[in-house]
Amino acid sequence: MPRAGLTPDRLVAAAADLADEAGYEHVTLSALARRFGVKDASLYTHVRSLKDLRTRLALLAGGEMIDRIAAAVEGREAGRDTLAAFAGAYRAYALEHPGRYAATQIPVDQDLLADSPAMRRTADVTYGMLRAYGLEEPDLTDAVRLLRSTFHGYCALESNGAFGAPRDVQASWDRSIDALHALLLTWPREERNPDA
Repeated sequence: MPRAGLTPDRLVAAAADLADEAGYEHVTLSALARRFGVKDASLYTHVRSLKDLRTRLALLAGGEMIDRIAAAVEGREAGRDTLAAFAGAYRAYALEHPGRYAATQIPVDQDLLADSPAMRRTADVTYGMLRAYGLEEPDLTDAVRLLRSTFHGYCALESNGAFGAPRDVQASWDRSIDALHALLLTWPREERNPDA
């Protein structure tokens, strides 16, 4: 019988807090059971497995992150202004919520992503920003991968204290956004075969 007050949403919220406090890798069913003062088996009424819990955590964190990004870019002029706001919100979330952010990097079943309103919103906001640069497929996907790789790499290095040079980290970030903006403006379009 389910313990009073214990729900899937409460479990996932607690998992998100645990991820930020102790690290994503420490999100386990045993750790959550201890947090709620129940036996591990009690949690299987609410989640199917650790993978299910972590997938739900990834979707929760992805939704939080895109909400922050969408609020940051709303009403901004297309181009560098929007790119900087998008990137800044991404970086702030990654640094403020390291465990939640780590959850957004795990592979999630594509059918679940397709059914997720938050993931559709992520695509809408991201692709909308890049379409303002005149990009179309397959360049859109390539540009998304470039931005994600750049933002993720920068945040991972920054959070680990790996930038040792005396140059201000924020100044380097701002220059990186300038460089990405310049690249997007001059993106090398993939040649398309008109007979294909």
